[in-house]
Amino acid sequence: MSQRKLIARDARETPPELKSRSGRTSRLPNDLLQQASHRLQIMSLIAATLWVLGPLFGHLAQHAAHPEEPRWAGLQWIDAVAASGAITSLALYFYLRRKRDPAFVMDLSLVYLVVMAFALGVMMHGGPLGDATLDVSPTITWIGPVILMAAAIVPATPWKMLSAGLLAASMDPLGMVVWRHFGHYEFGPLSNLLAMHFPTYLMVGVAVIISQVVTRLGQQVARERALGSYRLGELLGQGGMGEVYRAEHRMLARPAAIKLIRPQILAEGDGEAARLAITRFRREADAAAHLRSPHTVALYDFGVMEDETLYFVMELLEGLDLETLVRQHGPLPANRVIHIVRQICESLEEAHASGLVHRDIKPANIHLGRVGMRHDFAKVLDFGLVKSLAGVVGQDSLATAAGLTPGTPAYMAPEMASGETVDGRADIYALGCVAYYLLTGQLVFQAANTFQVLAKHLQETPVPPSQRTELEVPPALDRVILACLAKKPKDRPATATELDRLLAEIEVDPWTEQQAERWWSLHRGGRS
Repeated sequence: MSQRKLIARDARETPPELKSRSGRTSRLPNDLLQQASHRLQIMSLIAATLWVLGPLFGHLAQHAAHPEEPRWAGLQWIDAVAASGAITSLALYFYLRRKRDPAFVMDLSLVYLVVMAFALGVMMHGGPLGDATLDVSPTITWIGPVILMAAAIVPATPWKMLSAGLLAASMDPLGMVVWRHFGHYEFGPLSNLLAMHFPTYLMVGVAVIISQVVTRLGQQVARERALGSYRLGELLGQGGMGEVYRAEHRMLARPAAIKLIRPQILAEGDGEAARLAITRFRREADAAAHLRSPHTVALYDFGVMEDETLYFVMELLEGLDLETLVRQHGPLPANRVIHIVRQICESLEEAHASGLVHRDIKPANIHLGRVGMRHDFAKVLDFGLVKSLAGVVGQDSLATAAGLTPGTPAYMAPEMASGETVDGRADIYALGCVAYYLLTGQLVFQAANTFQVLAKHLQETPVPPSQRTELEVPPALDRVILACLAKKPKDRPATATELDRLLAEIEVDPWTEQQAERWWSLHRGGRS
């Protein structure tokens, strides 16, 4: 994932209610579908007119070519086909004049496409040829262009357009088979029909591409509208629950990042489970929006899109997370670790005092960068997945409601691993694991699989960090970290405030702003 991370501010409006629980992500906004329905209404009226004018001009052309033939003024079989096409088109026109479900109209338009293709196939391939053998060289009929026009007018999903297009293209061969049955001509084996009309089938492939482009454009419009004043940009990264996009406020030109939580996650459960997940999302996002610590993310906005995608709008920062920091630059000196962890304590102090437990404190969820003139400024991310200590019994986080296990095994407190009730001391344990990782570049416990890692968190005593790094670790810092990693919550520092006090009492040269600025300038070219 990119080194850009998210911070956020106040939620400014109440999220909209969901309009459906189907979990579909391809549905376009109703107004766009209604516009397509209106275009279809116009096209059906034009089609009805052409079905009338086509045979009429055909009769006139026949009279001009053979004025001595009296048959030009009489009704012919082609007139019956044209009349059927005109009546069908007019019926669709009058049906669409009344307000209809736009999604149903789009499906109906594909049926109309197939019916019109059948009429064209019968009309174009009929004729008084007797038993003559037909030239079956490749050709293009009106059905091909009609399929392409339908793809541009009707915003159908690609697979629907493929199905309808193949049926429509097959009306050319079907029309020839019908007329051979009446003895009008002979064309040899049926394979000749495929050879003759393969250009039309190629147009079906083009129609599918057009349909896909039209659908994606409509979905982009839906997403941008649903996110209000923000315009989506490039994809910055993907995670277990969704994607993060660069965004920009339309009026303020303010850079932002938008985190989208995929609706497929919610669709895995039943409708009631999805509804509960949305309720929890709104509660948790609202709670996170009221956190004011400078070391905590603050939401600009949050809500629910029409296709059930959940989103957070957050400020975009340049910098990197602690996991990337250690992976790229190795373990940190003790004084820098203390400097960072104390900032995290400040964030957790406010959250815990507000009755919120983060439950997923880990290096990847802590951003380090520059804020104003301060370097090595820490921000705790993803407070949108917190749990409220004051919530109703049985209510968990959005991740739990979506069927995901909250927390990360390498940083999970024993009480979380065993499914017990958690409070702020679970975050203290995770923060101890983070400090351990920053000092040593290694996890507290390592094992072949997740279950073994959890078992070690439940049973094994951790090795002091000073024994797993070549850097100097003060004995007092060793003791504080091991206290955070106590198996029983009551043996850990009771609050983030107490942990901050213990760290402040450790005798070590402080990590200064000058050192931080020098480090960023040396390792990041002045960028943070």
